[in-house]
Amino acid sequence: MKSINLSGSLRENVGKSDSNQLRAEGKIPCVLYGNAVSQSHFWAHAYDLKAVLFTPETYKIILNLGGAQHPCVVKEVQYHPLNGAMLHVDFMLLDPTKPVKLNLPLEFVGTSSGVRAGGKFTSRMRSITVKGMPNQLPASVKVDISNMELGGVVRVKDIVTDGFTLVAAPNNPVAAVTIPRIIKGATAEDSK
Repeated sequence: MKSINLSGSLRENVGKSDSNQLRAEGKIPCVLYGNAVSQSHFWAHAYDLKAVLFTPETYKIILNLGGAQHPCVVKEVQYHPLNGAMLHVDFMLLDPTKPVKLNLPLEFVGTSSGVRAGGKFTSRMRSITVKGMPNQLPASVKVDISNMELGGVVRVKDIVTDGFTLVAAPNNPVAAVTIPRIIKGATAEDSK
């Protein structure tokens, strides 16, 4: 998993008015919680958080708070319902001895023979929930589509994993190669 550094400053006052004041200054209120550590309330600059949040990648974040470094991941982000502005970010501390559940992006590898034959590749999922030890999680889950024929489907149970498990239902479709109408029509005329 890729890692990125982020710095924050601890907050003395926690409350609605203080949070609104921080947002007006371009700072986002955040909280760090974890396994054996009590909650730490802090703030980070909005432009620093955008590099972490507005990307399809999942990052391991090295959070620098008061001189101490904490490995963590983004657990939840709250946005304003009307204007979409960031309101609050929750970070979860990573414990190297305990498994963690994360959403990782899917990466489709290979060229499908069904696509070469005129089919259309459609992705049914962009990311998938995985469970594993933090140091064994990859940056993305690779899905091999090279064996997909026309009308073929890759399901969750077809994904090869190494060091982590997939949490999604095994029969959920991940990707498919659909048959275009023109090819369906040509095969129907040939069968007559």
